[in-house]
Amino acid sequence: MITGGMDRRQFLKGAAAGCAMCMGGWRLFGAEAAPAPLRIVSPGCRRSKVKVAKVYLGRPGAHWPTPAMDLNAEVKRYEDEFARMGKQLADVDFFINEVVTSPEAAKKLVDQLKTADGILVIHLSMGVTADLRAVLAAGRPTMLFAAPYSGHEWTNFGKIMKEKDGALLDCVLSSDLDELPIAVRPFRAIHHLREARIVNVSTRDGAPEYMKAIKEKYGTEVVRVGREQMLEAYNAIPDAEAEAETNRWIKGAEKIVEPNREEIFKSCKQALASQRLLDQHDASMITIDCYGSMWRQLPAYPCIGHARLNGMGLGGMCESDLRSCVTQILLQSISGKPGFVNDPTMDVSRNAIVLAHCMGTPKMDGPDGETSPYKLRTIMERQEGCVCQVRMKLGQKVTTAELLEPNKLLYFTGYIIDTPDIPRGCRTKITVRVDGDAEKLWRNWTDGLHRVTCYGDLKRDLQRFCRFTSVEMIDEA
Repeated sequence: MITGGMDRRQFLKGAAAGCAMCMGGWRLFGAEAAPAPLRIVSPGCRRSKVKVAKVYLGRPGAHWPTPAMDLNAEVKRYEDEFARMGKQLADVDFFINEVVTSPEAAKKLVDQLKTADGILVIHLSMGVTADLRAVLAAGRPTMLFAAPYSGHEWTNFGKIMKEKDGALLDCVLSSDLDELPIAVRPFRAIHHLREARIVNVSTRDGAPEYMKAIKEKYGTEVVRVGREQMLEAYNAIPDAEAEAETNRWIKGAEKIVEPNREEIFKSCKQALASQRLLDQHDASMITIDCYGSMWRQLPAYPCIGHARLNGMGLGGMCESDLRSCVTQILLQSISGKPGFVNDPTMDVSRNAIVLAHCMGTPKMDGPDGETSPYKLRTIMERQEGCVCQVRMKLGQKVTTAELLEPNKLLYFTGYIIDTPDIPRGCRTKITVRVDGDAEKLWRNWTDGLHRVTCYGDLKRDLQRFCRFTSVEMIDEA
């Protein structure tokens, strides 16, 4: 239904068809295709797409941007952009796609809008403040995109955001239409946290109070499985598939330093078993109590499996760290890139922090991004197993965070200035010059060692997520 008496076919002619990316297969580091296709490209979208209501607000003949503007053509211009960016929005269902030209028309949509994960409002002309307020009455997270010359309403957006009715409003004011998918990111994070299911391979529940509170606030679930189920999955993997996986990892490596072929083979079979467990439980992330109740209880360490899943758009996390699992789902949902869980150590002389872990992921740029060089090594502190020692990109902007509590997010940002390759700490290391004060960072440090680092400056995205979910966001540096 088009509101305001306009022809829906005219307005939405040329709209994009749904993208089939979520059914696409996976390629490992440019090598031969893996035998099993994937259903998803990012955590949390295994079960359903992100429900976004797309609402255009405009007036025929409005003075700004010009009385001569063809509203039909203006909407089609945006729809063509959405079609062009279909791959970036493959997990989004624009279940409402309407043009609203009056407050009364907006009010008629409110009941439908209440079912959305989020509302994307596109500002076309002046004279739409009352329409916007009617949309906000739905009480759903709302992102407003306004290009220059859309109208003078931007002068009120900041005021509206401070009001009770505007508490769930944020805005992107930009001439760059490539920022349209950015507006959807906080909705994706909310949806993916709700849909995500984490498999925890352990004899212990792990952070039960934290996960209870996370499930109540966001919907994220944990399924605990024991050693026997993991061994069943491991033994069900044909040796031929594990051998092919072994060949792919060996072929992609710059060098094999310590692990022998048998150890790599067992690690790759374990990796395929991890994906099998995710498939069985319709889950998007796995974590294994590798230094606790599962230490030396499984055929191999899970590190290769975690790196593999992270490179596929799913997730693998070390040491049954459920808090970091939730944090990675949040960061990966926003950025489309996996996290690097790490054990930090400080270097204040360089205003830097060194982030280290043996579980490196070569596909830090995401499933479709470039592959970082890697070596196959043993775990540094155990001198056994098989892991990826990854050389990440110098100069890369990164965001480090931890969802410490359901309502508290810690974060800091910086740039990678070094990738140390020394026999200390863990195998994969990045030295990050923090944007703030490293002295303040270590003095403020609280609540454990692990943090999760993701490529990109995600500060603004996290601010929007935190605004929509009533989370306190604290810059540690």
